[in-house]
Amino acid sequence: MSSTGKTKKPLVADRRYPAKTSAKKAAPKRVARKPVRKRKTTRRAWPVRIVQWLFRLLWSIVWRGTVALGLLIGGSALYVAFTLPPSSDFVDQRARGSVTMTDRNEDVYAWRGDQFGGIVSTDTVSPYIRNAVIATEDRRFYRHLGISPRGVASAVRINLSEGRGPLSGHGGSTLTQQTAKLICMGTPFDPDVWPSEAAYEADCREGSVWRKVREAIYALGMEIKYSKDEILSIYLNRAFLGSTARGFEAATQRYFGKASSEATPAEAAMLAGLLVAPSRYAPTNNLERSQARAATVVRLMEEQGYLTDAQARDAQANPATLSDAASARRGGYFADWVMASGPDFFTRSTTEDVILSTTFDPRIQQAAEEALTLIFETKVRAGSEAEAAVVVMSADGAVRAMVGGRELKVAGGFNRATQANRQTGSTFKPFVYATAMELGYGPFDTVVDEPWSIEVPGSGTYAPKNYSEEFQGRVTLTEALANSLNIPAVKISESLGRDLVRRVAEDFGIQSKLANGPALALGASESTLLEMTGAYAGILNGGSSVTPYGLRALRLLGEAEPLMGTGGGIGERVIAQEAAEKLTYMMHQTVITGSGKRAQIEGFEIAGKTGTTQAARDAWFIGFTSDYVVGVWMGYDDNRPLTGVTGSGLPADIWRETVARVHGTVPPAPLPMARNLKAPVAAAPAPAPREQPTRTNTDGGGVEGVILDLLRGILGGNN
Repeated sequence: MSSTGKTKKPLVADRRYPAKTSAKKAAPKRVARKPVRKRKTTRRAWPVRIVQWLFRLLWSIVWRGTVALGLLIGGSALYVAFTLPPSSDFVDQRARGSVTMTDRNEDVYAWRGDQFGGIVSTDTVSPYIRNAVIATEDRRFYRHLGISPRGVASAVRINLSEGRGPLSGHGGSTLTQQTAKLICMGTPFDPDVWPSEAAYEADCREGSVWRKVREAIYALGMEIKYSKDEILSIYLNRAFLGSTARGFEAATQRYFGKASSEATPAEAAMLAGLLVAPSRYAPTNNLERSQARAATVVRLMEEQGYLTDAQARDAQANPATLSDAASARRGGYFADWVMASGPDFFTRSTTEDVILSTTFDPRIQQAAEEALTLIFETKVRAGSEAEAAVVVMSADGAVRAMVGGRELKVAGGFNRATQANRQTGSTFKPFVYATAMELGYGPFDTVVDEPWSIEVPGSGTYAPKNYSEEFQGRVTLTEALANSLNIPAVKISESLGRDLVRRVAEDFGIQSKLANGPALALGASESTLLEMTGAYAGILNGGSSVTPYGLRALRLLGEAEPLMGTGGGIGERVIAQEAAEKLTYMMHQTVITGSGKRAQIEGFEIAGKTGTTQAARDAWFIGFTSDYVVGVWMGYDDNRPLTGVTGSGLPADIWRETVARVHGTVPPAPLPMARNLKAPVAAAPAPAPREQPTRTNTDGGGVEGVILDLLRGILGGNN
């Protein structure tokens, strides 16, 4: 083939990389630049370097300080953990003991002191209680190491948003920190350091920054030493839950009448709700408020998975309610009286847990409360500040019920049945006639009701007047007592000897100071309703004195044998049984025909006496059936006169309503009184002033009369 003479490009790819240029390639042309002015950096660099140096120094101090602080806190926590006793030592460190009172049927009705129901643990308490506490107080309890920075930060934020200081209000404390506070970081109460337990507890609750730091360190030590369940067990036993209850076992018994292991979700929620403010949310103070707080706890438990939807709905639809004893809250005045009258080292200042078996009868208490409430609602003007008191007692002095004022559900209040000393008025007159009956006079002996006066050395002339300012002439002793005539009572007292009358009254149990003058017979002296009711019990039981009592037995918790028994009862004989039966007859006539008619109950035999003091400042009715003595007083606390009230009026109404409820539809047995007494055929001549009542019966003549005259001379009687 002949060549065309044309050259062709070879079938190869182009070079991927350019060929190296020859070293001799000409250097690029240099472009002239303008000269750059040098910055003056020496004056600005040194502040930056100083800041950087300070920052590095601060960082070095911070991290070293943090390490040192951590080592210090860790060392302190380890020291605390090393010195902590077994967790069981913290379960019950009360400085005071508790007093639990049972009624005549041995049912609990009142509590005093720091109640402690017994030791519980996370295993023995109801799981609903355990979960409710965690849900409301510390949901991360099982995940933290005793302190919660997140919780503290949240609490500070809430406090600031509510206008308080960062450490005022919400504290952000964990359950472990709260437990450390409950046990006062292991410091027991010392009476030589703190003047009272209240001061001790206030010191334990002190909320300074330094205190919170100490609590945090102590909490870390507890986390090192104890398990979570041990810490929670201490808390469950030590938390205060209102109404004197310490710990969830005591609170469950106090409010629901059951053991903590039996608590339902609704009950557990109510108990856990008390932790934020025990007194405010206590169901005995305001059940509706406590139930509303419990509803919030139920929602929290449901949100955190502790309750199913069905359980939560049931708890919301059926909130917890109080037990009958806790709901009634009856017997507060009675319980206060028993506490005040019992031995101090086993009541007010006890360091033991004590059980007091008492004479209290809740059924009778309810009857007295209902009677008083009814009369004040239906027969006393609205807004009246008049007060009243009621005492119900057996013939041996056993007090069954006590109402110390119109405020019924009270503890620690002023008890008008035991603390108010008031003039007794005509309720004192039975002791004048008791003296006469003891000296041989009879219900149908006579005395003249007429204008009469007596010279009292150092005081001048004393001239008593009847309430009606009228005179009845010659009357029997029964009529004089039944119509509450003043002049015959004073004449009899003076003729028998007021010293003897005073002695009989004192022997019957009136311990208050009695008047020295002739007004003694008209009740010028002061006494308490309890004292007077006890004295009337002596008339009912046949003439023997009684000491009113409410305590039947005292024993320590867990012990079967009592340490002491009854603190009162029947004492020595004051007047003969025959004299007491005559006096009872006369007092029965007071209710049948005299001033006590409004106390009558159809089918009942009743004996009693009215009493109204000067200017109607006090109104009384005290009487008895064969089973019970009931005393009623009305008046103002400031001693103002009552308006339109006498002992034969509203007090007799309260008495009647009380007794009717106590006995029900079954009438009591007949009264132990003299029967088949015969009135005299003709009245004897009227006696001269200051002479003894005319005796129309034939008893007591001859030798007996001489003995009686001799007795009067020995005992200071006037002739």
